[in-house]
Amino acid sequence: MEKWDEELIARLLPHDEELRKQVAAHRKYEEQLEEFNRRPYITTEEAMEKKRIQKLKLAGRDRIEAILARYRQQG
Repeated sequence: MEKWDEELIARLLPHDEELRKQVAAHRKYEEQLEEFNRRPYITTEEAMEKKRIQKLKLAGRDRIEAILARYRQQG
């Protein structure tokens, strides 16, 4: 994430509930993926779960970007 985006998110978090929820979910998914990455081996089921989490994280990132774009348009 760009430094500009991180600064904008930090400014908007106290005022935007949707953004707060999306950022929290994104961080949770990141932690879960880090846990998978620490393991030397994962089962097929775990690999499928990892892929599912990656997709959720990406979708959340898209929603965060949409929220930020909305604020950027406002000025």
